[in-house]
Amino acid sequence: MTRTLLLVLLIALACGASTQLEAAPASAATPAASEVLHIDAQAPGQAFPHFWERMFGSGRAVLVLRANYQRDLRMMRAETGIRYVRFHGLLDDDVGLADAHAALFYDRHGRRGKSRELAAPYNFSYVDQIMDALRAQGVRPYVELDFMPQTLASNRHEVQPFWYRPNVSPPRSYAAWDHLIEALARHFIARYGINEVAKWYFEVWNEPNLSFWGGVPKQKTYFTLYDHTARALKSVSPRLRVGGPATAQAAWVSAFLRHVARVHAPIDFVSTHVYGNDTAAHVFGAHVSVSRRTMVCRAVRKVHRQIARSPYPHLPLILSEFNASYSNEPDVTDTPYMGPWIASTIRQCDGLLHAMSYWTFSDVFEEGGVIRKPFYGGFGLIAEDDIPKPSFNAFVLLHKLGHVRLQPAARSVLITRTRSGSLVLALWNYARPDGRGRHYTPPPRQRTRRVFDLTLERFPAAAHGLLWRVDDAHSNVLRVFDAMGRPSWPTPQQIKVLRAAGRLAPPRPVQLVGGRISVAVPQHGLALLLLPRG
Repeated sequence: MTRTLLLVLLIALACGASTQLEAAPASAATPAASEVLHIDAQAPGQAFPHFWERMFGSGRAVLVLRANYQRDLRMMRAETGIRYVRFHGLLDDDVGLADAHAALFYDRHGRRGKSRELAAPYNFSYVDQIMDALRAQGVRPYVELDFMPQTLASNRHEVQPFWYRPNVSPPRSYAAWDHLIEALARHFIARYGINEVAKWYFEVWNEPNLSFWGGVPKQKTYFTLYDHTARALKSVSPRLRVGGPATAQAAWVSAFLRHVARVHAPIDFVSTHVYGNDTAAHVFGAHVSVSRRTMVCRAVRKVHRQIARSPYPHLPLILSEFNASYSNEPDVTDTPYMGPWIASTIRQCDGLLHAMSYWTFSDVFEEGGVIRKPFYGGFGLIAEDDIPKPSFNAFVLLHKLGHVRLQPAARSVLITRTRSGSLVLALWNYARPDGRGRHYTPPPRQRTRRVFDLTLERFPAAAHGLLWRVDDAHSNVLRVFDAMGRPSWPTPQQIKVLRAAGRLAPPRPVQLVGGRISVAVPQHGLALLLLPRG
């Protein structure tokens, strides 16, 4: 077999482009569960802002300077509604903002002395390059203010065990910390203008209830850090938006808001994090079973209620990190399972928060060190070497949803209407991860399909439409990667094939018959049906 023919077959295998495969009826070996829905296309609906795609997380700040990071961001910008990017470590020494070595020079004999070129205590060179790179692609920063520069650290040896070893100790001097935050805010305003910077978000630290904060006791010392940071920002301009507590496991929110009210610290939004495999003991303080499918939005609902009962009942809630897993689970984050999980999470969280930031958009990511191979269960929507995962394609599909939501009596459907009157439906078949672990295997034939029998009222009875799919057979690069033998270091030619295989499979034309249509969705499958009105 020639190399060209092999590549064509591999790509066809991943895209699932065969019309016969798409239209194949259910067999006796693939039982189907039916869901009957009657949809009034002109019924009143509710506003459906795309809160799930406004913001995405990424690795540490200095990675923004990488070419592959910027390529992945460009892909996100072209296919989703991304408007903000969040990242760790803007104050880390590798960004150089307050690096002690910036004040030194070495002569030709290796002797160290004070630099005569240092005009200020801060170096904004990489900070500016990072922000400029984001703005050049039409996105804004969600500025996470951490970690502690070594020159300000109260303990130079208190580092978090990430590969890049960020310092997590409190500042040795809050006067020095305040000066740093004020200088950074003034620089942003001088460079970009207050009308622009007022649209950014400033979040104080990251997950201070875990190992990312070394203050003792954690909560009390974090509150001190927050007070100083928020006041320093507002002293530069009251228009700057600041919030927290940026905790893991939806923690501390009630206590945080009580504290802010008691000391009259500035607050513009509440932020926290939760993951699908967090435990109920950590999130709710209860020894009950909460499924991966419902964990994130049950936690969001808890925080939503806490804000409503606080002295600040109208503060916006930002879930600044979420994912189905906080660990590397290849059978979860790399697979089509993510399509139904993401869609289900959006449906459950609708109306409860301002924005939720998927962690992360890219596997250009080094918390555990340099990536050794693609598809290791990384958080990203885009694998190493700019290869789209099924989860990326799920976000591409969900971006097509309209901005008015109609309410069906079903938990596996999102029915929306566009401004032009077209209907856009997301249909999915959620099931637990297969537990296939590190290796992709075809699904067992006995897996249950879900058939959605849709009847549309007050809509053209013979309307034509398009149907997209993300499932084991469609828009799933793992099929080709597995056929390659899962190489740890794919060749340039293999990378080219994987990129093509990872693209969203083309849609199939469909048509209503008497105002009706049936769509079958396999387990771990997500389908999107677009029905233009005219």
